Amino acid sequence: MPRKPIGEWPMTDAERQARHRTARAAGLPVVRTRRPIDHRSRAQRWRDAVAELTALQRQYAAWLEAVPTSLQDSATSDALQAICDLDLAEIQAIDPPHGFGRD
Repeated sequence: MPRKPIGEWPMTDAERQARHRTARAAGLPVVRTRRPIDHRSRAQRWRDAVAELTALQRQYAAWLEAVPTSLQDSATSDALQAICDLDLAEIQAIDPPHGFGRD
């Protein structure tokens, strides 16, 4: 996702380069931000995703129980029921492989 422009309009490449050169000439510190790296293994990410799906399904079940009787036949109620009817037991039973040489 691109950054928000500093001014009213996005800078041109020439303006961005000129700003960069001016900052380097002025000796301003360089600020570099990095996105955090996810160090979890694929197997751990799988287990976390399954746990998240299970938690979401429980939340949707609670939402379905709280739906007023006047909205029981609505599209929202049908969608909530479809989510609650999903059987996540098969997904929870899967133990993904650890990878080459680590089985």
